[in-house]
Amino acid sequence: MPDTVALPPRSRPFDVRYMPGFTSMAWLCLIGLYAPLLIMAFFSFNESRSVTTFTDFSFRWYQIAADNAGVKDATILSLKLAALSTVFATIAATMAGLATTRTRSFKGQAFVFAVINQPLMIPEIVTAVGTLTFFGIIKQVTGIQSFGFLVLAHTVFCIPFAYMPIRARLEDMDLTFEHVAADLYASPWKAFRYVTFPMMLPGIIAGAMLAFVISLDDVIISLLVAGAGETTLPVWMIGQLRRGLTPEVNAISTVLLGVTIIFVSFFFFLTFRKRK
Repeated sequence: MPDTVALPPRSRPFDVRYMPGFTSMAWLCLIGLYAPLLIMAFFSFNESRSVTTFTDFSFRWYQIAADNAGVKDATILSLKLAALSTVFATIAATMAGLATTRTRSFKGQAFVFAVINQPLMIPEIVTAVGTLTFFGIIKQVTGIQSFGFLVLAHTVFCIPFAYMPIRARLEDMDLTFEHVAADLYASPWKAFRYVTFPMMLPGIIAGAMLAFVISLDDVIISLLVAGAGETTLPVWMIGQLRRGLTPEVNAISTVLLGVTIIFVSFFFFLTFRKRK
């Protein structure tokens, strides 16, 4: 009877979840990230003015925020700014995505990616100061004071955030459908309109939502670039914090948090569904 050869034990694939202390570190990070947000939302329903002592449950501060003329004006301006910036940034990101994924690799392609993603790599305060200086020169030369400068600054800053999901969608798309359309004598425009665009639409929507959230929540660029009378909601909240934290600011922050959660959840839903 032949001798049996003992097989070497199969090594278990590396999994970071089984590393010592991983679970404790994960819980510590989750608590550090989300506990302050939960406390903020909790005290937004406080009846009294205190943000450290809870008395009674009430929607008082939500009503006060809704009746505040400054909050209304700042909210309308923020929504207008975010909507315009999202449209322009998404269009630019879509064109950039097509230009960098539907062409052959070329010399300097890495440099192009770096230029598109520049706002992600450079600190926002540096981008804001540079933008302020650049627009300051233009305003001094032309004498033009316009809301368009703030829209342009937000658009440039939001482009890479819209570009990432759009490019990811294009790279995951099967080129067979586009080749079949070309074989059936479809013009490049018709192939894009009836084949490429519908397939990349989830990525465009995800990119637009991400850009909208980034523009809506931005503080630094808005604070430095905005002109007179162009106070966005985050900038208004910063001004109120200098006078002391109140449940009214907590209430506004909770609403913004809810809007952000909805948009980001929808973004991940679209991203997950496209990968299935």
